Amino acid sequence: MFGSGSGRPRPDRAEVQPADANISSQAFRQTTTSISHLFIATTTRRLVYPQGSPQAKRNLSGLCKMCGVLGVLLHDPLATQTAQAGSEMYVRCDYPHAEGLSLLQHRGQDAAGCVTCGQGGRFYQVKANGMVRDVFDGASVAGLKGWMGVGHVRYPTAGSSGHAEAQPFYVNSPYGIVLAHNGNLINTPSLRQFLDADAHRHVNTDSDSELMLNIFADNLQKTGKFRINEEDIFTALRDMMVTCSGAYACVAMLAGFGIIAFRDPNGIRPLGVATRQGARGGVDYMAASESVVAQGLGYSDWQDVQPGEAVIITRAGATRRIVAPNKKFAPDMFEFVYFARPDSTIDGISVYRSRMRMGELLGETAKAELTKAGLTVDVVIPVPDTSRVAALQLAQYLGIPYREGFVKNRYVGRTFIMPGQTQRRKNVRRKLNAIPMEFAGKTVMLVDDSIVRGTTSKEIVQMAKDVGALKVIFASCAPPIRFSNVYGIDMPSRHELVAHNRTTDEIATEIGADLVIYQEMQDLVRSCQELNEGIESFDCSVFNGEYVTGGVDAAYLDRLERLRNDNAKAKKLGKGLEEAEFQIEGGCAGPMNGSDSLIGLGNHSPKVGPTNMPTPNDSVGLHNSWFGS
Repeated sequence: MFGSGSGRPRPDRAEVQPADANISSQAFRQTTTSISHLFIATTTRRLVYPQGSPQAKRNLSGLCKMCGVLGVLLHDPLATQTAQAGSEMYVRCDYPHAEGLSLLQHRGQDAAGCVTCGQGGRFYQVKANGMVRDVFDGASVAGLKGWMGVGHVRYPTAGSSGHAEAQPFYVNSPYGIVLAHNGNLINTPSLRQFLDADAHRHVNTDSDSELMLNIFADNLQKTGKFRINEEDIFTALRDMMVTCSGAYACVAMLAGFGIIAFRDPNGIRPLGVATRQGARGGVDYMAASESVVAQGLGYSDWQDVQPGEAVIITRAGATRRIVAPNKKFAPDMFEFVYFARPDSTIDGISVYRSRMRMGELLGETAKAELTKAGLTVDVVIPVPDTSRVAALQLAQYLGIPYREGFVKNRYVGRTFIMPGQTQRRKNVRRKLNAIPMEFAGKTVMLVDDSIVRGTTSKEIVQMAKDVGALKVIFASCAPPIRFSNVYGIDMPSRHELVAHNRTTDEIATEIGADLVIYQEMQDLVRSCQELNEGIESFDCSVFNGEYVTGGVDAAYLDRLERLRNDNAKAKKLGKGLEEAEFQIEGGCAGPMNGSDSLIGLGNHSPKVGPTNMPTPNDSVGLHNSWFGS
């Protein structure tokens, strides 16, 4: 279904029509809400955050956090007319493809957003803090008109309360561009200097995503054309990839033209594309962070976007091209350890099978360590949910009974991405409850995907002992995490990592375990490499401190850690509400354009837009669709 990568220019944008010529404007307006169902689902559970809590003031790192991106282009804007229009599909949930962003909810629980493109290249937006179901209801979905769209979910970090924190981002010049970004750039000071001094483009926040959007926009602006073609876009992306250093997987949308998916030259963050037959002929296209989205929405022929590759998708078809210089391919190992869903396949590697292998190889190490310590384990218990697959394989390898010893409260988010130690500690107890009979009088081996700060691990070990465990052995599917992540995962500073400057015995003492067993680095790499021998290396920088992109020196890490540590975040949160609101800084949370109806694209939802004023910008930027549009 996809082009060969020859880069053959498609027709100029003026020749790519938003609807078939024989479809009336009225019919188009009435039916273009159909794309919105692709981004929304009603099956997600609600994550409750205290309203107005200081949790939502953005951190200072200036980094994009782990997120999920999604783009969809329907060949026929009337493809779902026979089902339910956008809002009805959401409420009734009687359409089989009504899932969308909820399939990426595990990658982001703090904010969600969607921008669609309708007749005449007009954008319609809904984005706000909260789970997918919190943000999108019948009223908001009804305003998402269009035949293509871009969506985004963002995970919580300390500081994300303003609605401007949600993606996608928008810039009106040139042509109208929307961008959803997962990753982090490491050369933001030089990019900001260029945009200010040379490009003369206004940058409203410290978001690296806003910088990337403006670099791309500036490259397109340099063409000086009234209508651009695919060759112009490929050239703009090539220049952007040379200019921007770091990790990124992005889906962009050009008004009236099409969808663009592209990935950093090292392939650190995941991205893929898929197709399905349109309801009235032609081909529908989708781009997403994980293959599970394609499966859930009825797409097939999933293909990973290659490192440094760009895929331009229009209603005329898709064209692929490698536009960036050759660099070392190194997908992020932590995707397989923790972030990705087990039913996804990333870069040809089944996440489920990789975790099975992690468990088997961890079993080999555990057997040797238990013999050395003279310990006998009675039962293996996983820490829900990510470690279940590995824990079962480990138990089978050791010939030890496997039991579910913790019951998970699914209304509480992932504690790794909770902001602040105090909140993380409280949420462990809210999230998990031990089953006493599985622990009482036993030597228990707890298996988790990793140990980061040690907060969660310490609480879980104590919970096991509180219900009668005689000894607690803690096994980690990943090696000790000793270094900061600079490629889009909001890990704490090195000094807040429990493994920093500690031996394994000292870590065991710190979390209260009788023994800690870590996966060997070579075994972790082996667990994934065996499933795709074409990948020679992975980004394991959090384990070994080796940053594949280069450009990460001691000064960069020191600055990053001063901005990232919990004390810095708490200090920021200690400011007055008004002051914090107007000193928003951060990463993939995004620029203010789109935060309200006064600047950029307003929201199309009565939940998140201004309520006592008429929208002033129906003709400038994105307005709120609920204002009678």
